[in-house]
Amino acid sequence: MGASVLKLRFYGDPILRRRANEARAFDDALRDVADAMLATMEHEEGVGLAAPQVGLDLRLLVALAMKEPGDEEAEPVVIVNPEVLARSRDSWVYEEGCLSIPGVRGDVTRPERITLRYHDVDGAEHTLEAEGMFARILQHEIDHLDGKLFIDYLSTADKTLIKPKLRAIAKLNHE
Repeated sequence: MGASVLKLRFYGDPILRRRANEARAFDDALRDVADAMLATMEHEEGVGLAAPQVGLDLRLLVALAMKEPGDEEAEPVVIVNPEVLARSRDSWVYEEGCLSIPGVRGDVTRPERITLRYHDVDGAEHTLEAEGMFARILQHEIDHLDGKLFIDYLSTADKTLIKPKLRAIAKLNHE
């Protein structure tokens, strides 16, 4: 894999709080970015990565299609301009973390299943039904594209507990 590893952006970086713009050109540049994001996700040992996390204003994400937590055999997918068409009423709680917020974890409730419309890197449109861990990863990464972070879902008490860590991450990465 010859793709370069991109530099992560961390909590406090304004790009993490902005809605990303849709990808318009399905070309070699987009494929190169997707390859670099896959290399970065692998290098950082993540299960998903959204373009804003590497400083790119693009509705692009990469994720492992995990059946359950720790699914080592999961195939990576590249999703461009995702749109959630449906969310299940059933939800579940699971502890999430984020490459852009190192050392912080928290329980997040998310729908168990989602239906997604998206494009691949060649511009072809697809519809995907995801459930369980894969649905969770996709929702977490799509939130990044909308300027939302998993910590936004935490209780007030949990947010208070992580405040010092968040301040430290923001300070460390913006000096």
